[in-house]
Amino acid sequence: MRRETLLNAAILAGFLALPLWAWMADEPFIITLTTRAAILALAGVGLNLALGLGGLVSLGHAAFFGIGGYAMGVLAFHAQTYTPLTEAPFLIEGTKSMPVIWLVALITSALAALVIGALSLRTSGVYFIMITLAFGQMFYFFMISWPAYGGEDGMSIYLRNGFPGLNTLDPIQFYALCFVLLAGALWLVSRIQHSAFGLALAAARQSPMRVTSVGIRPRSLHLLAFTLSGAITGLAGALFADLNRFVSPTMFSWQTSGEIMVFVILGGVGRLLGPVLGAAIFIAMEHWLDGVSDYWHIYLGAILLGMVLFARGGLIGLIAGREVAHD
Repeated sequence: MRRETLLNAAILAGFLALPLWAWMADEPFIITLTTRAAILALAGVGLNLALGLGGLVSLGHAAFFGIGGYAMGVLAFHAQTYTPLTEAPFLIEGTKSMPVIWLVALITSALAALVIGALSLRTSGVYFIMITLAFGQMFYFFMISWPAYGGEDGMSIYLRNGFPGLNTLDPIQFYALCFVLLAGALWLVSRIQHSAFGLALAAARQSPMRVTSVGIRPRSLHLLAFTLSGAITGLAGALFADLNRFVSPTMFSWQTSGEIMVFVILGGVGRLLGPVLGAAIFIAMEHWLDGVSDYWHIYLGAILLGMVLFARGGLIGLIAGREVAHD
């Protein structure tokens, strides 16, 4: 069995064992911390689909993260205030149902990614990076100037949304939901990675001209990958907003996009569980080092610098070796 497979199994086992220990030890804060790591890992899995498989360096994935968050916030806000989103004859009411909210978050984020991707993929290289960043900032400033949903102050949700048969206010039950969705996203990305589409996408990343010569359009492959990537990141945004019971324009900020990219780089670009390990380490550093110094990001920067210079495969590549599934 490959070392990376064993390492992946150990990472997932850790994500199961830590919250179970915290639940038995009556440590709800540790469960919440692990839940945050799992949700942010889900966002990283979404970006890794575009970055790791497609080679698309996006600094605007916070746009999809924020759209998913506001999909939850807007629907829950109208449900808790008993006001419809639209009036008759097209009456659309809010909801506190998680499955419905997740579906809306997935659809709206996917549509946004489709439009942004169709425009951004007309460019490449640094221009692609800048145009995705510009779209993210457009959403950020739009939400700041939208007072109906809190504007710059954001919007609070009184109670966490519900899931049939579960008490989502119980930290361990909400974590179970997040972990299942993370595992489902990892399974989906793994299937894509080993599918004909995934192989063609990897080929388009490595040699676009050769792919074009056999009749495959790299731009179509990239657009589909970017759309799926945005949808997964949007789902993570909805979960993150539900965890905090709060949404704000900072979900759209370029700092959020940067953090999601840090998860991927830290764990390993193109590694299936790279974003998961990266998010776990980032949250752990944020929790422990923040108590040591307000400038803990300096230590994070030093680690990232070391990764870029000496461990191009991230932590998983450093531990498991240079072998990568899609190479």
